[in-house]
Amino acid sequence: MSYQPKHKHGRKKGAARPTSQRQLRAGELVRHALAEILRAEDIQDPALAGVSITLTEVRVSPDLKHALCFVEPLGGQHAPEVIAGLNRVSRFLRGRLGHAIDLRSTPALKFVHDDSFDVAEKISRLLADPRVRRDVESPD
Repeated sequence: MSYQPKHKHGRKKGAARPTSQRQLRAGELVRHALAEILRAEDIQDPALAGVSITLTEVRVSPDLKHALCFVEPLGGQHAPEVIAGLNRVSRFLRGRLGHAIDLRSTPALKFVHDDSFDVAEKISRLLADPRVRRDVESPD
């Protein structure tokens, strides 16, 4: 067993800090405001023209200066292009967000693809497999 030095707060070095209620509230505030901005604004980026985007989650850093936004284009098509487009217009969206929310500073936005839908679909396919279904439904 190896010794792991602890920081002054008692956590192991490199251990992730649990998400605070403040971060969760700020993340939801940003998510709702961004969803409204994306719905209402006519964003001039070819990758975003006519694309419906689901903003599934926003994770805010402990200092509330950075927000990681998880998005999924409707149908999951052209996700890399849509993510790139959102990151290109992130400064514009941040400016609009600053007017829509009441935080001391508006977080910098970074958009990433939310792959949880793909994972859920893969699990559903696995559970639908006759061999797996036989094992799950068999009486013990």
